Amino acid sequence: MISFGISPCYAQLLVMLSFLLSRGFCQAITEANLKSYTSFASVIRTFTTSTPTCGGADDNGSVVTYSQLTTMLANRNIQLFDVRNPDEYQEGRIPQAVNIPLGTLEESLKLSPELFEQKFRVRAPEKDDDNIVFHCRSGVRSSKALGIAHQLGFARPRHYKGGYSEWVELTGK
Repeated sequence: MISFGISPCYAQLLVMLSFLLSRGFCQAITEANLKSYTSFASVIRTFTTSTPTCGGADDNGSVVTYSQLTTMLANRNIQLFDVRNPDEYQEGRIPQAVNIPLGTLEESLKLSPELFEQKFRVRAPEKDDDNIVFHCRSGVRSSKALGIAHQLGFARPRHYKGGYSEWVELTGK
């Protein structure tokens, strides 16, 4: 390693810091290319996320498969949140899914249980629930929803990575 007159300890610190910043910046740019931000806070949230990625997300066991989803639906053991836009939701939806567009997800999950239930007509998810599942069309927005839920303290949210596109393909509905 070239030291440029810097002690090895500081040089290693600078290398680690530059790596973290570049990964975070890469993720922020990737996210910006996928959508336009509704607020400065969402840009900061993306840049400061605890699991920065670039070119693909690491799901860490948080993915629900089609088979798991159908079992959860059949057992009525699911809190399924569709984070697509309302017009997409109206065109077709997975049964039992509640529409909370990604742009309003954070503020919706911060609502008191009473206000959440009043607004969405379902029980409010609790931080330690293990049956919270997000989905969208193809898994991109639901992956973002997963990150938002984690940052808000939800311990075990998951997402249906195949999304509504896979649902329609496999069910024909």
